[in-house]
Amino acid sequence: MNIPVARDKFRRFLTQKGLRVTNQRLAIFDAALAQTEHFTAERLLDFARAIDDSVSRATVYRTLPIMVESALLREVDIGTGEKYYHPNEEGSTTQVAQVVCLDCDKIFEISAPFMGWYGNTVSSKLGLTPVSQRLQVSARCDTLRLTGSCPRRN
Repeated sequence: MNIPVARDKFRRFLTQKGLRVTNQRLAIFDAALAQTEHFTAERLLDFARAIDDSVSRATVYRTLPIMVESALLREVDIGTGEKYYHPNEEGSTTQVAQVVCLDCDKIFEISAPFMGWYGNTVSSKLGLTPVSQRLQVSARCDTLRLTGSCPRRN
């Protein structure tokens, strides 16, 4: 992702929404877009405070929905009551499916280009237009089952 372009997009989005561009929001932006793995709001708070120790928990929780709405982040709900986030790939229109390991809570994303076709096909049969869709698979670790240890478990 081109960080300067994304930062400019974030600044413009904040301005269009009538929100201030603050150092805390920019630290949250920098911390979020630096991540390569899925993260929770609490983990993002830790990452952002490493950049700017004045970042508040409340600002993180208010900024995450803004970043999702601006399409900079993708929100992932795996049914545990805690939401996870991941930076969106710039210009990517490919649908992704999530595979969630129930043993280590790791979220894997795989390209699922068939989802667009499937969503359009089943919706059009009902006279509807799809707005969003997701495919999420819950799985167990074969290595853990065979050896008693999962290499991905923290």
